[in-house]
Amino acid sequence: MQKKIIKVNKPDNVAVALVNLKAGEVVSFEGEDIKVLSDTKSKHKIALQKFESGDRIIMYSVLVGTANGIIEKGDVLTVDNVKHQSEKVFGKTESFSWTAPNVDKWKDKTFMGYHRPDGQVGTENVWLFFPLVFCENRNIEILKDIFERELLKQKVNPHQMLLRSLVSGHEETAETPTSTDVFKNIDVKFITHPGGCGGIRQDSEILAKLLAGYVNNPNVAGATVLSLGCQNLQISVFKEALNAINPNMEKPVLIYEQQQMGTVDEMLTAIVKDSFEAIKEANKQERQPAPISKLKVGLECGGSDGFSGISANPTLGAVSDLLVALNGTAVLAEFPELCGVEQELVNRCVDEEDGKKFLQLMKDFEKSVVDAGSGFDMNPSPGNIKDGLITDAMKSAGAAKKGGTSPVVSVLDYGEYIKEPGLNLLCTPGNDVESTTGLVGSGCNVVLFTTGLGTPTGNPIAPIIKVSSNTELKEKMPDIIDIETGAVIRAEKSIDEMAEEMLDFIIEVASGRVQTKAKLLNQNDFIPWKRGVSL
Repeated sequence: MQKKIIKVNKPDNVAVALVNLKAGEVVSFEGEDIKVLSDTKSKHKIALQKFESGDRIIMYSVLVGTANGIIEKGDVLTVDNVKHQSEKVFGKTESFSWTAPNVDKWKDKTFMGYHRPDGQVGTENVWLFFPLVFCENRNIEILKDIFERELLKQKVNPHQMLLRSLVSGHEETAETPTSTDVFKNIDVKFITHPGGCGGIRQDSEILAKLLAGYVNNPNVAGATVLSLGCQNLQISVFKEALNAINPNMEKPVLIYEQQQMGTVDEMLTAIVKDSFEAIKEANKQERQPAPISKLKVGLECGGSDGFSGISANPTLGAVSDLLVALNGTAVLAEFPELCGVEQELVNRCVDEEDGKKFLQLMKDFEKSVVDAGSGFDMNPSPGNIKDGLITDAMKSAGAAKKGGTSPVVSVLDYGEYIKEPGLNLLCTPGNDVESTTGLVGSGCNVVLFTTGLGTPTGNPIAPIIKVSSNTELKEKMPDIIDIETGAVIRAEKSIDEMAEEMLDFIIEVASGRVQTKAKLLNQNDFIPWKRGVSL
């Protein structure tokens, strides 16, 4: 018989409803009967004790809120009777040791990747077009239309045919496309953005680091870069950022400055000719076997629900531990969603200076949010709240499970590139696309993205593997979900069993044998995090 409620950790004084519960229903739990006092939807939390006003509410063994008045045993927790609260952290409080999982079955496994001269290995082979400033977005869009029409197989959008039929008044039939992909080993992708000028210089410098990270990402074979000429993000600033990440860059990077080239036609003619020859050369690269240690996996969540923290996110945590044990890399981001679990993460930092850096980044981030008239307590979205994540600390405690249990080897600010294998922390906002954009800019060649509500988020150069926390979402939105973890909720599979399946799936995606749903949808999201103001 399926359990009706579950307590995540032994010290917790609240439980998660696994099914919808009716008021008056009696639930047997840990040797006692609990009367449910209010209708409670699955994924929401019920009190396992009576709370007086100000009493601490514990979940995942950490403080996730305090009672905002009396909450009777068996009643549902809501945004009205609970307020956000998290522990204050001042530094490392205890030593940390870690027992790595057994990875004998994985040691000889490989994936088929694109080997780069600097030792990195890509899971994709992409030629990337992007501007240094938003003024060049139109030219990027023109180039996108030119290259996609000629280099990529033309696919007729069924909604285009629907509209054509509505306009003509009779059913239109699409002609079978006759063109085929010109190159089999290279994808051509395009990025546009609203930055590069108009804001403070620091924003342009951060954008330069991010774009340099995309060029240095092992999934990129080379790039075509467009500049206007007068913007804050000068070509020299971009080159300095690229040199700082990789002084021995061997990838071809073609840069064009419109104000030095005359007419748009003259510039585009040169770009098309030069880029085609470079793309043709990059197409000669082929996949070769690579050890799993060459995987750099970003850990992300978006559209989370009340099951995310007990199924999908812990599964990612177990995958992260497997990767670290294999000398691979995992990167945990979204600093607003680490609020409340800082102490555990600081204690896990190998270098005490990284612990201090993490706390300072968290402090500075929260101050900027408060100065803007908000706070981390405003982090849960309406969708999160509707599905049982009612405080930021509660959401954070579940989100942090993506980082597993391994030591933290490095703490990175936004735009900093991964330097060593192991678990890294990367300062990004909780915004799905801004965070995913940052993970890839820091060198991740695959991103695992958990969701309980569904999101189509993708990326231009890195595969985004969408992991649902429940089976219903996979069945409802099969076009965006790659793998689901509902079997964990039903107690049909353990977290470790699910993690092994997921690592196998990652290898298939990294080898190009399986395409992610985001790639099939051609979902290429790119939104840089803008920290400053506009001038």
